[in-house]
Amino acid sequence: MTLPKKMREFLSKISTWAEAGQSFCTATVVNTWGSSPRPIGTNMFIGPNGEMLGSVSGGCVEGAILRETAEVQATKARKVLKFGVSDQDAWSVGLTCGGTIEILLEPGLAQVDQGLWANFQAALAQNQGCVLLTPLQDLSAPHRFFVPAELKENEGDELSQIALKAYQERKSQVLEYAGTTYFLGVYPPKLQLFVVGAAHAAAELVHLAKYFDFEVTVMDPRGTFAQNTQFTTAPDQLFEEYPAEVLPDYQLDEYSFAVVMAHDPKIDDQALHLLLRSKVAYIGALSSKASNEKRKQRLLEAGFSEQDIQRIHAPVGLPIKSKTAKEIALSIMAQIVAVKNQHL
Repeated sequence: MTLPKKMREFLSKISTWAEAGQSFCTATVVNTWGSSPRPIGTNMFIGPNGEMLGSVSGGCVEGAILRETAEVQATKARKVLKFGVSDQDAWSVGLTCGGTIEILLEPGLAQVDQGLWANFQAALAQNQGCVLLTPLQDLSAPHRFFVPAELKENEGDELSQIALKAYQERKSQVLEYAGTTYFLGVYPPKLQLFVVGAAHAAAELVHLAKYFDFEVTVMDPRGTFAQNTQFTTAPDQLFEEYPAEVLPDYQLDEYSFAVVMAHDPKIDDQALHLLLRSKVAYIGALSSKASNEKRKQRLLEAGFSEQDIQRIHAPVGLPIKSKTAKEIALSIMAQIVAVKNQHL
């Protein structure tokens, strides 16, 4: 998901506008049909002087949106705009691929609800996932804001549970509830990748994961590996400890991904026991088919079910006939990205 990265990237500038009392607008892709340039949930921010941060269509309809901002800033009322191949603006700038997009254009949150803006800003600044719910029919109705870490399943009102489910699916979306249409904007924390085992392939995986904006934690209790592996791109954390000493300190949720690659059952199995009892989005295990069968038997004997074990991508990675450490890392990272994007 590129959206949260952009939101964090622009937060300083947006906060400057808000603190100065300047008017700005937010444009959000809330619906798409056919071949659309940007996914649902993509944001663009229009500043007081027409400055644009981000893009909702790659340049196709930004000009038309910019012309609408004066009215939105003057009235402080949000509006929904729809563009497709039949629209003059869309044709004139290139939205001719058969796609249609629906854009929610609204005044900056700081201008309509300062308390909610403060909570939203704090959640993003603290790298805490959150969900912003916006009514799309009654365009004057207030937003609602949820921090999923503070929500428990089967507790609270139904809308909070809907927000929690959307967060767990990693998917911004439109929904109908009690006769009203809402847009749920999901703003997740920075994605986490846990790498168990430090070696050449692990170093290459760390490099790729950092390139794709993951926060990476590596753990290996074997000093020879932890101390001597050369990382061209350093992980965010490197622990010379067992998984049981590291993983319990982290929130292993739907925004967490893990790869075990120590080739030592004492280390890998310990990590898998913890990961399989968590909600992590992805578990990969580096191994041959033969060693994978042996590991499966050990997990069954430890009390895990066949369904539990099916969560493990093993042998890990997409089947690209990888032979080198770089190719192995590429196959793993591609599989992680595929899982990350499965709900988009």
